[in-house]
Amino acid sequence: MALGLCATIVMSTGMGYVKIASLEVLKIIFAKVTGNSTLLRGVDQAHHYVVLDVRLPRILTSALVGGGLAIAGVIYQGILLNPLADPYTLGISAGAAFGASMALLFNILFWGAYSVPAFAFLGAVATLAVVLFLSSHEGELSSNNLILSGIIVAAILSAGISFLKYMADEHVSVIIFWLMGSFAARDWTHVTLTLLFVSTGFVICYVYARDLNILCLGDRAAVSLGVRAQRVRLILLLTASMVTAICVSVSGIIGFVGLIVPHLMRFLTGADNRKLLPASALAGAILLCTSDTVTRAVLPTEVPIGVLTAVIGGPVFCYIFKKRRGMGAGYGH
Repeated sequence: MALGLCATIVMSTGMGYVKIASLEVLKIIFAKVTGNSTLLRGVDQAHHYVVLDVRLPRILTSALVGGGLAIAGVIYQGILLNPLADPYTLGISAGAAFGASMALLFNILFWGAYSVPAFAFLGAVATLAVVLFLSSHEGELSSNNLILSGIIVAAILSAGISFLKYMADEHVSVIIFWLMGSFAARDWTHVTLTLLFVSTGFVICYVYARDLNILCLGDRAAVSLGVRAQRVRLILLLTASMVTAICVSVSGIIGFVGLIVPHLMRFLTGADNRKLLPASALAGAILLCTSDTVTRAVLPTEVPIGVLTAVIGGPVFCYIFKKRRGMGAGYGH
């Protein structure tokens, strides 16, 4: 899968209005990494610019966001013991959307081009804090309370977003386009920022992967096996939510990646999170990178990536859900 991701990135970089051979793409990348300018002999300077400054940042950002959303999906489904949970179950996406809509509506430009992502991140973090406050009771967190709190907060924020759209009047299209998700005009700053958060989140989640396996047996079994259930649950919940927040702040709302990918990977790896986490991260990266390439280089006009993932992911998830119900399989099988 790692080799498949590398191949997907190279082929995607060569696709677009300007066709570039995969070998030429590899030469440009290796010349940049190694500093060996002799590899660039015979390479068009325009191709060098297209690969390094236009396409590669966008492609790498899409791969990182796909991997991050898939990782968060694995964690949410494991913590909440709910196969229908995904990175947006707790209203994180609604919080990010509300923050971004505020920045777009009031034309807030404190941080230049990064104002909208910054407000989206702040909105997601604030939403997580509210959900944790509502769902906690005497320092205890339960899966049902988390889901219900997320639904309540998301409903309130959705109403707030609708009001902001009404207030935007003729500028509403800007908010709607951001809400549908896009990787257009992403640069190396976005790549670095996303890589930092997603890689850190993956390491933390992988360290606690064994404890997450035990948590799936229930709190009583976890405590008897020496796992501090509440502490592990809170760490993983915060980590997955932060990864989701940074992904949404960079790309906008992209659904179904964190919902479908863990399901598909369980058919290959089983329910062991030590295998499921890296497999899902790679599969999510491949899926979103491929989807972005389709909308960027294959379709006649660029479609928001969130629309494409919903069109593809919806029917696929319906099929998987129906098949698993017919087999009588529960969570973790």
